[in-house]
Amino acid sequence: MQPQIHLVDETWLAVEPNRVVAEVTDPANWARWWPPLTLRVTRDRGLKGMQWAAVSRPVSSSKLTGWRHRPALAGTVEIWLEPMLGGVLLHHYLRLDPVGDRRLGRRAADRVTRRFAWQAKRQFWQLKDRLEAGR
Repeated sequence: MQPQIHLVDETWLAVEPNRVVAEVTDPANWARWWPPLTLRVTRDRGLKGMQWAAVSRPVSSSKLTGWRHRPALAGTVEIWLEPMLGGVLLHHYLRLDPVGDRRLGRRAADRVTRRFAWQAKRQFWQLKDRLEAGR
């Protein structure tokens, strides 16, 4: 069965793959890229990216504007880096389900998915702008 929160996205960066790898492997970036999630590395694929196990943080323990009304979630996050056209295509996968037996309604799942999609695009476009500056 497909996870309730299932996001697949791509961003192309006109920089050397090793510059993107340095960002992906820096734990300081993870909390900014996925603020409501706590991540634990499950696969470090070097130049090809990383995969994490993810669980949502308790709402009371974080200052997350826009994330206050969200279900407890668990699943995986992955970044796959594909060298392409003198740069790198950053593939982003997010697969999450509610914790426990409860499923989200369609509208609630869509709302959470949209929020994660917006957050990811904003963060990866900022990364793109920063790494490509002065090009």
